[in-house]
Amino acid sequence: IENGSGYKRLYRCDDFVVNDTKLGLVQKVREHLQNLENSAFTADRHRKRKLLENSTLNSKLLKVNGSTTAICATGLRNLGNTCFMNAILQSLSNIEQFCCYFKELPAVELRNGKTAGRRTYHTRSQGDNNVSLVEEFRKTLCALWQGSQTAFSPESLFYVVWKIMPNFRGYQQQDAHEFMRYLLDHLHLELQGGFNGVSRSAILQENSTLSASNKCCINGASTVVTAIFGGILQNEVNCLICGTESRKFDPFLDLSLDIPSQFRSKRSKNQENGPVCSLRDCLRSFTDLEELDETELYMCHKCKKKQKSTKKFWIQKLPKVLCLHLKRFHWTAYLRNKVDTYVEFPLRGLDMKCYLLEPENSGPESCLYDLAAVVVHHGSGVGSGHYTAYATHEGRWFHFNDSTVTLTDEETVVKAKAYILFYVEHQAKAGSDKL
Repeated sequence: IENGSGYKRLYRCDDFVVNDTKLGLVQKVREHLQNLENSAFTADRHRKRKLLENSTLNSKLLKVNGSTTAICATGLRNLGNTCFMNAILQSLSNIEQFCCYFKELPAVELRNGKTAGRRTYHTRSQGDNNVSLVEEFRKTLCALWQGSQTAFSPESLFYVVWKIMPNFRGYQQQDAHEFMRYLLDHLHLELQGGFNGVSRSAILQENSTLSASNKCCINGASTVVTAIFGGILQNEVNCLICGTESRKFDPFLDLSLDIPSQFRSKRSKNQENGPVCSLRDCLRSFTDLEELDETELYMCHKCKKKQKSTKKFWIQKLPKVLCLHLKRFHWTAYLRNKVDTYVEFPLRGLDMKCYLLEPENSGPESCLYDLAAVVVHHGSGVGSGHYTAYATHEGRWFHFNDSTVTLTDEETVVKAKAYILFYVEHQAKAGSDKL
């Protein structure tokens, strides 16, 4: 029997003999045939790759005003119930000022040993050293709007999330709002400490749009996180017995709003019974005077004991990006149920002036916000269902559903049952339809 090397095995004597001429002509023929086969295989592989690239390009083309243009948006692959992370990342990638800051940061490099001077690429086999959330977040944002691929796999970022946020280890469904808060908090902390040998003060370069007057400090010095998302609340508590008033200023990165109980049975915008719940109703419920119940008695320093009291929130300082979280999940006796009420929200001109502590000190345009992104939860519970996001980019709305990105319209966006809303400061060229 002949083997692949050109030798023939003789079973009777268990030996091999050369099955070729003295000049090795048979072997030369074999090599020539093998080269032809390899060339054909390589050409076929290049042809298939070309067809795939063309189909990918064609799938990212759309018609705008009769002409064809390319969609440069990139989806995020689902790594196993990671839609909660994908929806938040896509939303943050479309907040221009925040996204651009990270994309312009220098790449993190290892400085010691044989890998000095090389970029860090994390894998799950690596140890805890040299893990940078800022770096992986930067690389993910850079990949999302390059237009070179239809979907990007955020494995390295997810690996870092596992390392520094133990709550999100595993592949079970998570709360997108909880993930967003952890992400922003850890980005803020890492930026404070500096990375790649560069201090935080050097990273936060002088920028007129991120001046000191616009920064809100949360857990230490200011970073781009607090400069863009940071606002300040004034919490007023009044003792109902002696009238003593207590004031406290609390920084915030987002506001969590209750959906008023009278609207919780209304599930759709077109449902006939009763008025539609609006974002104004949720904001009013958040800022209205509230009498604290027996479980929240206020320790009055004048009365020297816990007393009944009232509480009211004012917004002392508005952020550049106003993040509003609608509290759709609440605990009953044993379960965490979802409030599936439709909440009407504006695309442009959200007016926050009436919720300010000192509205007279604000300009006519400084309290107006336009919608940049919406995170939506589809399903019945926080531990199940699916997250997607809508976001606007260069005047067009996109729907981000993990690896799939589709062009959509404003009519579709306003019908969504929002879970998290991202509003950016109003631009003069935008419309004026107010909430």
